[in-house]
Amino acid sequence: MSAVTIFNGVVYLSGQVPKTKVPDIEAQTRDILATIDQLLAQANTDKSRLLSVQIFIKNLDDFPKMNAVWVEWLQGCVTPSRATIQADLVNPDWLIEIAVIAAQK
Repeated sequence: MSAVTIFNGVVYLSGQVPKTKVPDIEAQTRDILATIDQLLAQANTDKSRLLSVQIFIKNLDDFPKMNAVWVEWLQGCVTPSRATIQADLVNPDWLIEIAVIAAQK
């Protein structure tokens, strides 16, 4: 499966999950957002060009902590449309998965 697909100047990132085994939502969110930054850069874009985001979160009680990290990461950027969905994830250690769509520069 491809992590990134580009078509007509639009970058589609498949759902990103934590690369490191950390037990809390803040660390997992930061880990995923760092990966997203890297993948967007490789696709000639960045978080300021996000169009749409889907966040899958295991436990809705973690929403405020996840959202605080999200807001900090997007500081200075236009906020994209976003859906946050409670979901059981494939790996029981994962607390969050994030998929994004962005425009290329």
